[in-house]
Amino acid sequence: MRYKGPLPKRVTGRFNAWMVGLRSSPRWGRWVSGRLTVVTYTGRRSGRSFSTPVAYERAADVVTIRVAMPQRKLWWRNFTGEGGPMALHLDGSERAGHGVARVDGKGRVTITVRLDESPAPKSR
Repeated sequence: MRYKGPLPKRVTGRFNAWMVGLRSSPRWGRWVSGRLTVVTYTGRRSGRSFSTPVAYERAADVVTIRVAMPQRKLWWRNFTGEGGPMALHLDGSERAGHGVARVDGKGRVTITVRLDESPAPKSR
């Protein structure tokens, strides 16, 4: 399925790259990294690896991601049903987890990620 968002794909790609850079900057990173992480997952149909920056909330080993404008995004659909594995960059390292997406009665999407105890394997 192709991107059908409100902005051209190259604009969203540049914005995502800028957000990842902001998160890792020495000046702003400490403020941004408490609310912004990078999610890495494998597409169900394509088998390709994808990374995208997302806002999150964390309580111990449970991370909650609220998907903004879910009707215009496709990536979260990889975690419907039984969910799927993902890696998140938290506290300076990659953490593996299992994410499950839920859609409420108003169409809002929340992904709940239960983090594994061990760190995520290094991506190639």
